[in-house]
Amino acid sequence: MTSAPAQSRTTPDATARPGSSARAFWSRRSVRIVGGALVPLAILAVWQAVTVSGLVPAYRLPPPASVLDAAVQLAESGDLWIHIAISVQRVFLGFAVGAVIGLAVAAIVGLTRAGDILLSPTLAAFRAIPSLALVPLLLLWMGIGEDSKVTLIAIGAFFPVFTTVSLALRQVDARSVEMARSFSLRGFALFRTVQLPAVVPSIMAGLRLALAQAWLFLVAAELIAASMGLGWLLTDSQSNGRVDRILLAIVLLAVLGTLTNGILSIVQKYLLRRWI
Repeated sequence: MTSAPAQSRTTPDATARPGSSARAFWSRRSVRIVGGALVPLAILAVWQAVTVSGLVPAYRLPPPASVLDAAVQLAESGDLWIHIAISVQRVFLGFAVGAVIGLAVAAIVGLTRAGDILLSPTLAAFRAIPSLALVPLLLLWMGIGEDSKVTLIAIGAFFPVFTTVSLALRQVDARSVEMARSFSLRGFALFRTVQLPAVVPSIMAGLRLALAQAWLFLVAAELIAASMGLGWLLTDSQSNGRVDRILLAIVLLAVLGTLTNGILSIVQKYLLRRWI
């Protein structure tokens, strides 16, 4: 008997799927970092080009150097750090309150039929209300202090968490739940063992969406009733015609939003390794 042809004894590496090397290349951390920086650098280059060439007047779009000078001036006076600290504090407080309440209500709606029937229609109606429509009412009830701003941000953070998590809980595999119950798992033990691991990805997705909403609602709150913060800096700069400071506030909001989302992304990776 002769041995099988050599070409039939291929190794797994020889039969690697097409495109696997390309996926491995794009999965490298260095490639992701450099690739993620390309578009911002391209935008910065175009911005510099259109301002230097005079294609767009400087009073409408100041060059990047002017925005940097505005940042240095505010940093030297200390105002920049105060604006950033106040806005970050409001976002974190509102996000924490909204996320905790959102998770609690999502558990009630997602795990109980009565909660779904009683709460879902009302919450769907509240979700349809534009955020700015709530500002006058919150100002009348809570005044122009921190309570009204944090409450508005919490409302913005609540709905992404509630919607994502409650839907995920309702879609947990019923066969897995029944099997766990056959092993006498009930209540919190059932939730911790079966339902929670199944919805961890949805929880993290909801939290990341909620954090993005918190930054959006922060600007809505500070644009209307604030004396400090990045949203207030936008309004004050508009009144004074300081386009450079408007662009600075926008860039800072983008950077802070990206950083906080990155923190949640790290937490998500840890939790997925822990629970999945």
